[in-house]
Amino acid sequence: MPSTEVERPPEPDETVLRKTLQEITQPFIDLIHASQALWAINLSYLLEGLTYFGVVGLLAIFFNDYIGLNDIDAGHMVGFLTAGITLAMLAFGATVDLVGPRKALLLSLGLMLIGRILLTVSPGAGAETGLWSTRHLLAMAGLLGIIAGYGIYQPACYAATKLFTSPKTAAMGYAMLYAIMNLGGFLPGLISPPVRKVYGIPGVFWVYVALTVAGIVVILTLLTRKATQRAQEQARAEGGNEEPVDEKKPLREQLRFYVANFPLKDLRFLFFIFILIPVQTLFAHNWLTLPQYCNRAFTGVVSDNYEFFVNFSPLLIFILTPMATALTAKRSTYTMMIAGTLVMAAPTFLLTLGPNITTLFAFLVFMTVGEAMWSARFLQWVAEIAPKGMTGIYMGIGQFPWFLTKVITSLYSGWFLEKFCPAGVPPSQLHTETMWLIYGVIAMVSPLGLFLARKWMVKGFKSRHGEVVLP
Repeated sequence: MPSTEVERPPEPDETVLRKTLQEITQPFIDLIHASQALWAINLSYLLEGLTYFGVVGLLAIFFNDYIGLNDIDAGHMVGFLTAGITLAMLAFGATVDLVGPRKALLLSLGLMLIGRILLTVSPGAGAETGLWSTRHLLAMAGLLGIIAGYGIYQPACYAATKLFTSPKTAAMGYAMLYAIMNLGGFLPGLISPPVRKVYGIPGVFWVYVALTVAGIVVILTLLTRKATQRAQEQARAEGGNEEPVDEKKPLREQLRFYVANFPLKDLRFLFFIFILIPVQTLFAHNWLTLPQYCNRAFTGVVSDNYEFFVNFSPLLIFILTPMATALTAKRSTYTMMIAGTLVMAAPTFLLTLGPNITTLFAFLVFMTVGEAMWSARFLQWVAEIAPKGMTGIYMGIGQFPWFLTKVITSLYSGWFLEKFCPAGVPPSQLHTETMWLIYGVIAMVSPLGLFLARKWMVKGFKSRHGEVVLP
């Protein structure tokens, strides 16, 4: 008996193209109509991205030139800041769950303002330099203020994004938050060199102190209580189901709920976050190794403007992350993690060909494409699986391996620099190829581990709030 089904003709190419373009552009259109509160978070994140990346990109050389530390000790100080921030997220991530996003953001920015002032004035604290000098101790006090503040800041921003978005705008909301901070991370490459050449690194740091004040003004004027309430109402009207920030349970009940839902009980969750450590070492090398590598292994434009090359990747992240998110929104998170970490790790081997501006740019571009493929998706996944009222602590736990990455990488990066890329040696006599070969092998462990564990991982994540299957 012949089939009664009517065979449909294939869609014209222009129809397929129109649908594809609509899938890419619609999330951006949805986000444009987002609330004032959500845009306040993004503007604050832009200023903080500029300030954070601007400081951290100069920090090792600041400790070399103004505090009198060698490469190993300067690397430890950078690791103290970056790893301390991630540990602080673990300790203080729940702050936003307890006091709400506005108070948490104002507290965090106030702490960072104090810390950045202390760091900036530390070179004037006496004539003695070196480890444990007055200059060093004051600079470390400044780093502690930044650590405490930033430990609250990032979880607060992601928790606020969850509160202020609906299912329709959530994916692009997280992607744009990640991209906006990286746009801020590119801007120091334009701002820093001319200021540094006239006023030195402390002069650049004073610019970042002023930007921290600007960030406080943004939160005070735009993230008002009324704007927060309107944003939550809009999110709920569009299908969001997050509880209002002012509906707080008693502290004892919240703590009991935290213990019962602590995410470290899930082995798949643990594997998923810890297997990323090897590829995340490349993030850490952006400020632990790249500034010195560009300054010492090159001459001319790269050496004179190393901040631009160190901060070039964040510009690409700003452009590529929303595009990658829109194009891969229907792809499995786990598949994107494997592909993204592979694309991010593999270009490291280009640097084994020796210092060359072409291979340097190729490394930065391809590594950034890989980062855009997986980083925002991972942060969204951590935020979305969190039970109501626990987004901050889940973000903190999800960032714990990042803490370990920063600690571990800072322990050996200075040694590798002194052995393969020491200061004061002509570029032709350096041996940076071996250094990058080792770093590339380390980074490749992540995509390989994710690939080998894929069958076990995709079975799902059991948690206190039900079976969570990787989308």
